[in-house]
Amino acid sequence: MDKKIIAAVEELHGDSPSHRIVQRLLEDPEIHAMQEYANTVSIKRLGYNDHGPVHMRTVALNAVIMMGLLRQAKIQTSLEVEEAGSFDESLSAVLLASFLHDLGMTIGRQDHELHSAYLAYPIIDRLLTEVYGTDIQKRVVVRSVAIEGIVGHMGGRKIHSLEAGIILIADGCDMEKGRARIPMALSHEPRVGDIHKYSANSIEEVRLSAGTEKPIRIDVSMSSEVGFFQVEEVLLGKIASSTAKGYIELYAAVIGGEPKRYL
Repeated sequence: MDKKIIAAVEELHGDSPSHRIVQRLLEDPEIHAMQEYANTVSIKRLGYNDHGPVHMRTVALNAVIMMGLLRQAKIQTSLEVEEAGSFDESLSAVLLASFLHDLGMTIGRQDHELHSAYLAYPIIDRLLTEVYGTDIQKRVVVRSVAIEGIVGHMGGRKIHSLEAGIILIADGCDMEKGRARIPMALSHEPRVGDIHKYSANSIEEVRLSAGTEKPIRIDVSMSSEVGFFQVEEVLLGKIASSTAKGYIELYAAVIGGEPKRYL
């Protein structure tokens, strides 16, 4: 997956600060250790699904793809509209938020987005100093947008930038059955919240592509109708809270059945 992320960033912006940031995010030992431990706490201690390196990479890839589709449709990011930064700086912020948004799971589920923000802050500062050097303006802007994306990724706090809205949806789109496989295998006793695991286990594929009416089309394919719960109770809620909602087409279908359009 690392190669896919790098290739997607290169396709958008070649040799650029965002490219250097994603390489550091992928190679940083502190980030890797925190992602691995976040997964241990999530799965083994709390009985939740994947919140580790695979999940955060999946969110990053989803986010980069969506950023590319918006750019292809000539939709400007918030930094571009406000003339506060470039597309590449928006992309850098989105990458940082994607890779670091669940670090708070090293502590626990409650308010983990806030824990993620303060755990990520020194890492973001370190990486941006390496990439942008003494350009304090770029460091402040990118850091702020990245933190907004982290704090807002659960949909419970109001966000305002398009960049942060992308993180919400990119996170919600990681619901294929592989993400629920480990907790399903470990859990034998029925418990509150099992519907989330069973519904996620029926999701076969989430595909991102250019829409016909809007810039981004999301197609969710599932093996059984229980997967509609995941779409309606998780993904739709995140899209509804996202600043990118107006750019999304959403379809879901049981394999072999007629797609149901939500947006």
